[in-house]
Amino acid sequence: MLKGKTALVTGSTSGIGLGIAKALAAQGADIVLNGFGDVEGPKAEVAALGVRVDYHGADMSKPGEIEEMVRYAQSQFGGVDILVNNAGIQHVARIEQFPVERWDAILAINLSSVFRATRAALPVMQAKNWGRIINVASVHGLVGSAEKSAYVAAKHGVVGLTKVTALENATSGVTCNAICPGWVLTPLVQKQVDAKAAALGISNEEATKRLLGEKEPSMQFTTPQELGALAVFLCSSAADNIRGAAWNMDGGWLAQ
Repeated sequence: MLKGKTALVTGSTSGIGLGIAKALAAQGADIVLNGFGDVEGPKAEVAALGVRVDYHGADMSKPGEIEEMVRYAQSQFGGVDILVNNAGIQHVARIEQFPVERWDAILAINLSSVFRATRAALPVMQAKNWGRIINVASVHGLVGSAEKSAYVAAKHGVVGLTKVTALENATSGVTCNAICPGWVLTPLVQKQVDAKAAALGISNEEATKRLLGEKEPSMQFTTPQELGALAVFLCSSAADNIRGAAWNMDGGWLAQ
C-alpha cells in the first residue's frame, strides 16, 4: 500500500516509534529512523521487511538538527511523504518541585520538535499534494494526571497543533492526525512501573496491576504493533477525510 513512499519516524529506535516504523515498512514504505541507543539492531529489523532504511541521529531538542534531519531525508529519498512525530521524554513531580530545566526539555522534545519537523516537511508534501503527518500524543493530550504537568501540557499542545495543521491543509491531500495511547509498555513506562514497585515495596507484577488498575479498565497494555496498525490505517485512502482527529487507543481510559 505504501510502496514508493518514505516515512520519517522520530524516536524510532525502540518502543512505539519502532513499532510504527515496522508497520509502515511492512506496507512497503522506506524508513528514516531517528533516536538514541542501539541503531544497528532497529535498522536490521526494518530492513528485514524488504525496504530501504536509513538513520539520522538528530537531537529533538535542537532546532537546527531537526531541520537538518528533514533535509537529509529529502535529499536521500526525494521527500518525506509520511512524518511520524513520536519522540518524547517524561519526568514526574509536583509542580512546586518540578525542575525548570526538565519542564523546558519536555516542552522542547514533546511539543516544539513536532512543530519544527512539521514546518520543515510540509512544503514538499504540499507540492506533491499528498502527505500524512501522524503525531503520537497521549491520552494525556486529552485528560490530565497529577505530577505530570510538563508532559500533559506538551501533549495537549500536540493535539492542538494537530488540529491547526489539519485545518490549514484541509483542502489538500495532506492530512494530520494524532494518536493518543494509554499505557504502552515502553522503556519510559517500565521506569514508572519500577519506581512504583520500589516506592511501595511490592513486586513488579503487582506494580503493573496497580498502574493499569488506576486508569485502564482493560487491564492490558496497548502494544506498539497495535499503534503501528492504526498508523497504517491513517496513511490509507480510507483515511483521506480523517483530519485533525485525536484518536485514543487507551483500553477504556477515557470512557470512564
